[in-house]
Amino acid sequence: MTAKVTSLAAAEKTAAPERRGKRRQLGEFLIEKGLINRDQLRVALTEQKQNNERLGKILVRLGLVSESVLRDVLAEMLRVESIDLEAVVPDGDAIAMLPEDLARRFQLLPIAFDPDENSLTVAMSDTFDIVAMDQITAMLGGQITINPLLASEADIQSSIDHFYEQEFSLAGILQEIDARDGGELEFENLDDGEATQPMVRLVDAFLADAAKRRASDIHLEPESGFLRVRYRIDGVLRQTWTIHRKFWPAIAVRLKVMSNMDISETRAPQDGRISLQLAGRPVDFRIASHPTIHGENIVLRILDRRSGIVPIDELGMADDQLMLLKMLMARPEGVILVTGPTGSGKTTTLYSMLNYRNDESVNIMTLEDPVEYPFPMIRQSSLSDGIKLEFAGGIRSLMRQDPDIILVGEIRDEETAEMAFRAAMTGHQVYSTLHTNSALGSLPRLLDIGLRPGILAGNIIGIVAQRLIRKLCENCKEAYEPELIERQLMALPTDQPVTLYRATGCDKCNDTGYRGRLALLEILRFDTDIDEAVASGQALGDIRNMAVEKGFKPISHDATRHVLAGHSSLDEVSRVVDLTENVIRAQR
Repeated sequence: MTAKVTSLAAAEKTAAPERRGKRRQLGEFLIEKGLINRDQLRVALTEQKQNNERLGKILVRLGLVSESVLRDVLAEMLRVESIDLEAVVPDGDAIAMLPEDLARRFQLLPIAFDPDENSLTVAMSDTFDIVAMDQITAMLGGQITINPLLASEADIQSSIDHFYEQEFSLAGILQEIDARDGGELEFENLDDGEATQPMVRLVDAFLADAAKRRASDIHLEPESGFLRVRYRIDGVLRQTWTIHRKFWPAIAVRLKVMSNMDISETRAPQDGRISLQLAGRPVDFRIASHPTIHGENIVLRILDRRSGIVPIDELGMADDQLMLLKMLMARPEGVILVTGPTGSGKTTTLYSMLNYRNDESVNIMTLEDPVEYPFPMIRQSSLSDGIKLEFAGGIRSLMRQDPDIILVGEIRDEETAEMAFRAAMTGHQVYSTLHTNSALGSLPRLLDIGLRPGILAGNIIGIVAQRLIRKLCENCKEAYEPELIERQLMALPTDQPVTLYRATGCDKCNDTGYRGRLALLEILRFDTDIDEAVASGQALGDIRNMAVEKGFKPISHDATRHVLAGHSSLDEVSRVVDLTENVIRAQR
């Protein structure tokens, strides 16, 4: 332990001159940014000599810069991440890991604990405070990774006052509300965001809990005597809480305040958006209310950028699928469609494709309803922000912006489809989505919308159809020998030794047996032969046979691949993909 202290003291002595240099550089950095002038810096430096305070603190006290501006400038200068604690909902488990006296002594706030990564995210006023880092590490047993984020001293102090000594578990907050004045609810101050208000903490706890469980949606459903709370996790709705009906009006008001919706309107649908910092990262919530006989039903879609923007190499595609998709994107012009039902991950795949193509040499423009995840360099337009545009008119406008790639959120009607294909015919690459069940099923759908076969032929680069399936929990999946019917479903020989896996359930997967999701894909590449078959109006079966001869693999092939690899179970795959054709062929 003595050696530890000695090395720590030596490190502090070494770091001191470096920090003094950074203080001197801070003023020059602020002048370069145009935030202060040289006279103001001279006043602050004189004040620093008299009071021996940090330069940044003096600048804030003199009113020359704000806390938030100083935080962001320091983060840029020191090349560390910063965080605005005013929009943060901390994890109650994380706060419980560090005592209040340590938080006040070193000006820090624990924000989130990630058990999978065994890491604790901490907001600090000085991310280079090695004494604080050493104290935290020692208190946590030295087994947890610390992720420091830069925050202002004032925000940290205010957050410590708000969040310590407060209850943050859902059950605890509900008990606290019941204990107050016999359960009478206070509707005042629901717009100030104070953590001392239990209803504010209750709503924050719902949002944080859902994001922590990796939910994609939160359903708040009032019944005659209670409020049902359900999360959609890995594509399946799961009831998580049942709350007394008396809490619902205050919860609804708080959500409307947070999303800038009209709190007085309860009989008409409304839409809004909430942006928060959860687990140290930005998370957006798209909120929609709908009147029912028992009151307003509210659903929140969780838009987590960490899970929503996935590198194309991490989508779980086979090597030949990935190579084929990259070949389609290498084509200079034409339409690439991503198809599938609602909730099948089409947007995630499209964003991964755009992210792969995104660099300074390409002008990418999008038209979405609404924009879900912002991208650097990509010009994104939302149809839900009061812009007087619809898809067809928006495409006309985008074509005058010299784009290389155009993303159209969805092809819904003939006019939108015609404009998308016209953009492809004039030398642009167009990405879009379509609601169909298969890649080949997109052809009759486009014809039904009103496009002529001659327009389809030669302008479609390829079609990607996909579904999402749940991944087996690696901690508890169980191996077994498949039965005859299971072999037939996957078109396996009866004498081939095969090991499959099924779900069981454990604490890590909330006893579901599944944790996370992956995509099943089929990719249909259009070439001259298929274009001619489409233009001549050949039957869909003939086009399918031609595509299979050219190497097209249906989605059932990808499903079998993941089952044999132990990524998912046959039961889960059969829930979203029809494998019965294999059984029929085996019985003939």
